[in-house]
Amino acid sequence: MSARKRHAVIGAGIIGAAVAREILRRDDRAEVTLYEKEDGPAAHQTGHNSGVVHAGLYYEPGSLKATLCRRGVALLREFAAAHDVAVDECGKVVVATTEAEAQRLEAIAARARAKGVPDVAMLDAHGLAAVEPGVTGLTALHSPHTAIIDYRGLTEALVADVRRGGGRVRFSTPVSRIEVRRGPSGERAIVRTAHDAHEFDRVIVCAGLQSDRLAARSGESRQPSIVPFFGQYFILDDEHDDAVRGLVYPVPDPKYPFLGVHVTRRIDGGLMIGPNAFLSFSREGYSGLGLNVRDSLAVAADPGFWRFAAGNLPMAVREIGGVLSTDRFVAEAARYVPSLAGARGRRATRGIRAQAMNRDGSLVDDFVIHRAGPAMFVRNAPSPGATSALAIAEHLVDTAESAAA
Repeated sequence: MSARKRHAVIGAGIIGAAVAREILRRDDRAEVTLYEKEDGPAAHQTGHNSGVVHAGLYYEPGSLKATLCRRGVALLREFAAAHDVAVDECGKVVVATTEAEAQRLEAIAARARAKGVPDVAMLDAHGLAAVEPGVTGLTALHSPHTAIIDYRGLTEALVADVRRGGGRVRFSTPVSRIEVRRGPSGERAIVRTAHDAHEFDRVIVCAGLQSDRLAARSGESRQPSIVPFFGQYFILDDEHDDAVRGLVYPVPDPKYPFLGVHVTRRIDGGLMIGPNAFLSFSREGYSGLGLNVRDSLAVAADPGFWRFAAGNLPMAVREIGGVLSTDRFVAEAARYVPSLAGARGRRATRGIRAQAMNRDGSLVDDFVIHRAGPAMFVRNAPSPGATSALAIAEHLVDTAESAAA
């Protein structure tokens, strides 16, 4: 009988928790330790997002994003149903309000069909009114199976599965670095914390907002670097809960790297608009100024950021309005949901996106996975990372197993 393999997974966001579960699902004899620096799961990106289960409309056919998103949706729904995690298949419309947007929307629809996104349909103004009576536009792309979910609850269920499978979960345990030890029996990975060090056959690092720093401390490249962007959400007063039936998005503007302000149903039944996208002065500051000196200096010292900023000044000007004024935020959404004009509400806790950036200032769009002997680093897992989490876990474990073979 072969020796039991020892695995470590760093980070108990949705991807890390899914990876730990996937290892145990495949090999119930495996020893798995899940490390997390916070005192519970889903403390950062997973617990501060819009809750949308993306159908895969926008992603380039053949990209890892597109492939893993479609697989991830199926796995996510199956897991949620088996673990009583709240899901609402409320549907989504992407709304064109100008002829230029309508042309771009046709291209998005063709791309979605090429990837096999189910039951997507182009709607004229009358068709849009039938699906979303409170929304106005020239045309719309309807994705009836786009859903919302409780990602925090789902991650907690994944962690519970890890424990049931015999895995060890170490909260409040920051990992300082990963070291590779080479010996006569092959390579092993050592996970070092402030208090101890343990040796493993394989380590998979899912460190999100800290992915570049942990990689660098482990002797790997700092590139791509992480530049944090915050997204603010505005929760509307209860009187607006019925303004839309599902999710309402604008057509993405190719001049800007983010999707723009959209109207989103919440899993608790409420309605919110957002997010904007603006440089964050902290990787983990979710309220107030969110100022962290170390994080701010890291951005200031990043040549890629300044190249990105120089090419995206119009985006910054557009987004600062929503940062300073919720009225601007609401007005943007009211372009296609007129009843929201002048709507009142409250700011929600912001989310922070771990945006990987190349040295030339270009944003890293697809998932990036880097292997270093027995260690594997997830360097970029942007949206739809949460939607794709269980499929990403399959992909990572497949990759680790093939490398070890």
